[in-house]
Amino acid sequence: MIKINIHDGTPIYIQIVRQFKYLIATGSLREGDELPPVRVLAQQLLINPNTVAKAYRELENEGLIYTRPGAGTYVAPERVLFSDEERYRILHEYIDSLLVVAKHLHFSLSPLLKLIQTRALEMNLNIEEEKNYE
Repeated sequence: MIKINIHDGTPIYIQIVRQFKYLIATGSLREGDELPPVRVLAQQLLINPNTVAKAYRELENEGLIYTRPGAGTYVAPERVLFSDEERYRILHEYIDSLLVVAKHLHFSLSPLLKLIQTRALEMNLNIEEEKNYE
């Protein structure tokens, strides 16, 4: 389910976080699904268990998973843990990073927006309708 690329240059824990986020976003992992135990995933990936634990902590801090001590780690229910102001601040950070990378790769805005729409469709993300979280 999770694959790492040691030649990628991206830290391994970030690769794990990104892949779990993708699996959750696409519905491959759903609310309540159990993630592999830290040691099991570390053995499968042939990496240090601390690396997997770090990835799980990151996902838990973002509210995507939760751990029940002695019972495992699970995909969290979809919920919003932040105020509207905080949600926008978080998105601004990601957008700023994306725009800087796009500029360095010589992408103009139109193809970038098309790429975002295409990826959203590929991931079956319905971001057209605004959800009311209040």
